[in-house]
Amino acid sequence: MNTAPLILIALTTLATAAVAMAGRNLIHSALLLVASWAGIAAFYLWAAAEFVAFAQILIYVGGVSMVVLFAVLLTRNSRAELAISTDSFSRAIAALLAGGAVFGILVGAILRTPLTGSTRSPAAFNVRTLGLELMGTHAAALLIIGIILTVALLGAVVLAAPEPPEDAP
Repeated sequence: MNTAPLILIALTTLATAAVAMAGRNLIHSALLLVASWAGIAAFYLWAAAEFVAFAQILIYVGGVSMVVLFAVLLTRNSRAELAISTDSFSRAIAALLAGGAVFGILVGAILRTPLTGSTRSPAAFNVRTLGLELMGTHAAALLIIGIILTVALLGAVVLAAPEPPEDAP
């Protein structure tokens, strides 16, 4: 199996995520986060998990990215009111410590994972089977989750909306 596409996908995904975290412009960071989520979907396609890749595109790249962009645009003026002064050096040290901890956990998990192959076919649970499960047995749960997410989005819009002036009718 050719690992060059995997390396390219991983580097692109990690680079866009790192630039999104380090960026000072919220709109650019949100758009770079969308690119990072698309990189994760590309990894799923590379791993032959088509359903998960398409779900990643629909849910994260399509839905969650729009929620993030709306949240940034709706709360943009309120950031100036906060005026929180933070020391950039202490933030950089905290970010390096957190990144080092995550890196250490990932390296430990990778080193402890056995590399022996499984004899079970990965095609035993395919996209059709998963779709039938989701739309058959778990259809009510999917509808409830959709309703909860819609209510949460509407609540966020109501909370972020500016208050009307007191003298307005």
